Formats: sequence, structure tokens, C-alpha cells
Amino acid sequence: MRSQTDEELMERFRDGASDAFEDLFARHAPRVQGFLARMVRNGALAEDLLQATFLSVIRSRGRYEPGTRFTPWLMTIAANAARDALRHQRHVDAYASREDTATPASPAPDDSDPALRRHLLDALQRLPPDHREAVVLSKVEGWSFEEIGALRGISPGAARLRAHRGYEKLRELLGELALEVAR
Repeated sequence: MRSQTDEELMERFRDGASDAFEDLFARHAPRVQGFLARMVRNGALAEDLLQATFLSVIRSRGRYEPGTRFTPWLMTIAANAARDALRHQRHVDAYASREDTATPASPAPDDSDPALRRHLLDALQRLPPDHREAVVLSKVEGWSFEEIGALRGISPGAARLRAHRGYEKLRELLGELALEVAR
């Protein structure tokens, strides 16, 4: 017996089959959580956003249109959740910096991470969210620029440009970080 496609499972879930949702969650949760963790660089927040993403899937199942590709639809929900969380964090950080002179704490890098990985994650976090998303989706998730464009509602060329600008900024930031480490 062949396994059902994501789209078939989503249509079944839309029609009330809760086991279809469980299958979708099992298939996609690790990938979505990995994406979210790279976007927000905070494991606990990524876990919360994973739950929020799938809660949104539950709430919006009635709006899922048959024939819509499930993975881009799901990743759009996840990307929007990450973007909202990052925007909220910027507001919280801005408010905190007005309240006291201390610099807002950033998530501490995992001590077991090699230095290069830590520097790369630091640099990735400093990219604008649209550029970070394009870099993560293209280089880490293996998405094509056509898929990224469809996800964001932009042309493949615009997706490629966002990723290119992200790569250029990463090169610049990694160069700066290497100089700081060498000091």
C-alpha cells in the first residue's frame, strides 16, 4: 500500500481525519523545527513556534485549498511565525535598552559548538530576516529559488537576489568576526 501524499493527508485532515494531522506532524515537525531554530536561533522559542505553526495549521485547515502544495504552505506559516517573533523581540529589546543601559542578552551559543559554527550562526543572526530566510531555505533546506519565490510571493529572481545579498553580507560579517577572533 502506498503512503499518502502530504496533500492527500491535508485534504483528509480538512475533512476531519485527525490521524492525518498526526501523520503530517510526524513527517514535518523535525524539518520545521530545524528551520525555525535557524531563523530565531533560540531552541526554546523554536519549539514554541513549532507548536504555534501546527496550531495555525489546525485553525486554518478549512482554508486549505485542494491542490495546494502542502510543504510551501506549511513553511509559509512557519516563516511568518518566525518573522513575527523576531519583530516582537526587536521591540522588546528596544524597550529594554531604554529601561536600562545594559545590552539585551543574546542567546548564549552552545559551548559544544565548534568556533566556526558559532561564528556562522552569529553572522546568520545578524542578517535581515528576509535575507536570512532566503539563505537558510536555499543552502540549508535545499529549496530552489522558484520555491522560495512562491513561498514569499515574489519572483524567483527576487528570491535569488535576497539570497545573494545574504551571502554577500555573510561573507562580510564572517570576515569581521574572523578579525575579532584573531585579536
